[in-house]
Amino acid sequence: MKIKAIRFHAPGEAKVLQFDDIDLPEPGVGEVRIRHTAIGLNYQDIYARSGQYPVPTPSGLGTEAAGIVEAVAPDVTDFKAGDRVFYISGPNLGAYATHRNYPAQRLLHSPDHTSDEQLAGSMLKAMTVEYLMRRCYAVQAGQHVLWHAAAGGVGLLAGQWGRHLGAHMIGVVRGSEKAALAKANGYEHVIDRLTENVPERVKAITGGAGVPVVYDSVGKSSFEQSLASLAPRGYFVSFGTTTGAPPPIEAATLQKLGSLYFTRPTLVTYTASTEDLRTSAAAVFELRSQGLLEVSINQRYALADAAQAHADLESGRTMGSSVLLP
Repeated sequence: MKIKAIRFHAPGEAKVLQFDDIDLPEPGVGEVRIRHTAIGLNYQDIYARSGQYPVPTPSGLGTEAAGIVEAVAPDVTDFKAGDRVFYISGPNLGAYATHRNYPAQRLLHSPDHTSDEQLAGSMLKAMTVEYLMRRCYAVQAGQHVLWHAAAGGVGLLAGQWGRHLGAHMIGVVRGSEKAALAKANGYEHVIDRLTENVPERVKAITGGAGVPVVYDSVGKSSFEQSLASLAPRGYFVSFGTTTGAPPPIEAATLQKLGSLYFTRPTLVTYTASTEDLRTSAAAVFELRSQGLLEVSINQRYALADAAQAHADLESGRTMGSSVLLP
């Protein structure tokens, strides 16, 4: 069948994205065909499009979407036509499309209490927060936690999750509007990086001790700030590069700054098994069912306008989560 999909034929700026007509075959072994109703926009999509994450071209784009099952391969038994479903990752890129064939093993049933927009706009982000705060570094009640990009889609959910855990969340944002949004989403303290010195504020908040963990998705521009904000034996969790890759770090530097730990985790690793994938999703749904995790979808774009969505995300004009609508 003929479908519409966003593709790029060479890496580059947002303008390389094209809205193409492509042929979609019948579902193969172990696959289902999904009609997308909402598609997630994530910074990793920009990494792929720009060439920071090399992918063979021409290529589709996107790893997160929700929709309706239209057809299933004969060997698939867990799903049937008409099921509401979503996914957060896959063997290849291709969520930016009206339809897609997808491995049933990596697919998840959508809960009745959550809309497709909420699923597509937040599950990858929420499951990122889950593995970062529960499994990569297990945040404890009473701890101070520093989170960069606190007003972004991941950051807002992290503030809420940290509040639920009883942590003292410290968020770093850019500008007063984003500071207010972070405050409303669980951050006890908010630092405006445009006007304040991040390590100095962290030390003031913590009585000079520093934080036991910093979560940094910004990368290059925040790297030194993160190191300077940590307490001895603290954890530097680097999981993004929105301002470019962080510089190399020597083992001796971690030693001299207080026997620090540095890790570069990924959601792909932490949800590699079907069991881990489903357990992570279940943890997110548990908090949502208790009203402890609210999704802020502040931007909606037509799928054909994906280039504008990328431009807005890259320039920092977005807040919270964004979705593409086929």
